[in-house]
Amino acid sequence: MSNRSLAMSGSRLTAEEAASLEKQVNQEPRDINSRTKLLGYYFHKQLEDPSMQKAHQESVLWLIQNAPESEILALPFGLLFAKINAVGYSQGKNAWIDQLKLDPENLQLLENAAKFFMLTDPELAEESLLKAQSLDKNNPKWSAELGQLYSLNIIKKSGNNERAEAKRALDQLEISYNLSSGIEQAALLAQLANAAMAAQETTKAKEYAEIMLSKDGSDWNSGDNIHHGNITLGRIAFAAGDVKTAKEHLLKAGNTSGSPQLNSFGPNMSLAKELLQEGEKDVVLKYLVLCAKFWESGKDRLEKWLITVKEGRIPESWHKPRP
Repeated sequence: MSNRSLAMSGSRLTAEEAASLEKQVNQEPRDINSRTKLLGYYFHKQLEDPSMQKAHQESVLWLIQNAPESEILALPFGLLFAKINAVGYSQGKNAWIDQLKLDPENLQLLENAAKFFMLTDPELAEESLLKAQSLDKNNPKWSAELGQLYSLNIIKKSGNNERAEAKRALDQLEISYNLSSGIEQAALLAQLANAAMAAQETTKAKEYAEIMLSKDGSDWNSGDNIHHGNITLGRIAFAAGDVKTAKEHLLKAGNTSGSPQLNSFGPNMSLAKELLQEGEKDVVLKYLVLCAKFWESGKDRLEKWLITVKEGRIPESWHKPRP
């Protein structure tokens, strides 16, 4: 069973089952599978039970200090977030710095540490990823991670700095794309199109969008391709003053069966925002209704957005698009 599956199974434990597993871990501290299950349990319970945040923190710190190569530490279950737990994050950060000093060329440590640092200490994340890339040049993972890191940084920039950061993201994502094949390569297309748009490289953005829409639609990512391909082409049309075509692409983007990513994180609102700023309220409302078909977990948010848009306002969360 994968680390993700173990953690997810842990999230479904009852309190009694978790207590039993805790006793088992106390007797066998290096039972990493049981620790991974408990990590999933604590991770999912910590928002409703403050005591679970401390348990989650202690579990993550134990793994960093005693089993830093555990792959669960590269997943959300194994991270500590400074905005939620500043003290825990600081302790984890110091623990990772110590581990990297002991074994500075361990690729799994570099990956795990980079994931931990990414949101709060992007410079440290970049340092780890560049080191890994230098040691493992033909692995597309490192350039993909650097592309994601720089894409996250775009949000913090403006003007020429934003464009320069987007260009850095695009360069790394293209390296990863050229080193990849099959599913891994196709999964990069939406990020490539977004980075190209942010870098104002419209020709490249159009190329990646057209590749997405040329897929046969039979794979798990087809819904994502339909959505992001049309969003990108719609934004290009809008920038060229072709509002009619932009509106058509917005509705096509909403008319998708969804994908694991869309179903979890929701639709891209960048084109909807641009059209709404031009007073195209009706098409945006239709788009939101279409999105409700695949984004069931975002039903409440969509309902709030519908109310806001009907009032002629732009939802606050649309003001800074996600990378």
